[in-house]
Parts: sequence; C-alpha cells; structure tokens
Amino acid sequence: MLGMRLLQRNRAVRKFVRGIKTRSATAEDRVGISDEKDTQRVKRPGRITAIELQQVRTFVCKAEKEFARGNFDEVERFYIQALTIDPDAYEIQAEIAKLYLLTGREAKAEALYKEILNVCDDVSCYSNLGLSYYQQGKYPEACEAYGKALEKDPTNAERQFSLGRACIAAQRFSEAAPLLEKASARLSRDTELLAMLADCYMKLGHKEHAENAYRRINKMEPYNEEVKEKLTLLAR
Repeated sequence: MLGMRLLQRNRAVRKFVRGIKTRSATAEDRVGISDEKDTQRVKRPGRITAIELQQVRTFVCKAEKEFARGNFDEVERFYIQALTIDPDAYEIQAEIAKLYLLTGREAKAEALYKEILNVCDDVSCYSNLGLSYYQQGKYPEACEAYGKALEKDPTNAERQFSLGRACIAAQRFSEAAPLLEKASARLSRDTELLAMLADCYMKLGHKEHAENAYRRINKMEPYNEEVKEKLTLLAR
C-alpha cells in the first residue's frame, strides 16, 4: 500500500512538472521579485503523516542551504523532491516559481504562478506574476497582475511603483502618473522613481509637474548634470 501511495504521488508530481514545461514552451513560442514567505495556505485534499512532513521540511531546509550557496539546480531538485511527498504544497511551488524568476525562466514562472493562483489567492503571487509578464515584455498583462496585487495591498508603495512602471511600459501614462506620485510620497528618496515620474509627466505635456519631480531629484543629487540640463530646458 505504501509503495502504491508513493507511486501515485510520483506520478502526480511528474504530471505537474510536465504540465508546467508544456505551458512554458507554449508561452515561449508566443513571445523585483516579491519575497514574502507567508504564501497563503489552502485546504489540501489529502493528509501527510508526521514522518512525511519532516521529510518535506528536510528537503526544504536543504534547498534553502543550496540557495545560499548559489546552487540553483540543486535548489530546484530538492524542492521537487519535497513536492513528490506533498504535491499540494503550494508554498513550495511558489518558491520554485521565484527560483524561475531569479534564473531568467520567466515563462515557466508565469505558468507556475497561474497554476498556484487557481487555488491560492495570494498577493505576492500576483505581484510576481506581474514581474514575470513585465520581464517578457507582456506589459498589458503585467498591468493586470500588478493591479490585482495592489487591490489586495492598496497602500503598498512598492506595488504602486510596480504598477506605475508597467503602465508606462504599456504607454498608459495617464494611469501611471498618479500611481508613481503616490509611491513617491513614501519612497521619497528613490531617484529612479522620480525620474520615471518626470518622464511620465513630460509624455503627458505636464511640464510644471515634470519640473517639480526633477527639482526633487536635484536636491538629492545636486551634481547630476543630466537633471540640471533637463531643468534648464524646462525653464526656457
């Protein structure tokens, strides 16, 4: 019975991994990571024993150690071994998806986050799905995913910035400006954000607002010649 049980689990995981690879290949043909650990848990159809739970924890611990060493192939291997024991461990699937983002496999990350979000309505997964879209140049899709993350966490300045950046990439400047303005209130010393905000206002023809953003940068970076030049041009 135990052998049959393990065999069924192995088959389930292999099927899951194959499904991700298939969806990833399809995505590839068409063509910031949120690091929150507390992925929302969901009710699982089956139970695992205390011994199996300890085995899962052991594999996760090994994966974390290999991650610290930069051995990403080993990290993936240990996480998949953990899923062999507990195929419904969505928090482990989320860690694999983050690994795919980190190692430049955005299409795989996209497919896996979609799989997770079918059963786990988690804000960090929406955010990372948005990043996987953004890095593939799928900007409208990135806006949608980042938007769902912001809906769940509306006061988070980093999420406002991420959505604003995606909106700029999608040429949706009127939507981007208020998002970046809100984000800049919290991230007041982020000159990259302010430069993006200034450029957005320039696209909209709001030169006074653009000048204000550049002046904020100039206060923090008084020797930034590019910003000085833009302020001079705006003053003419």
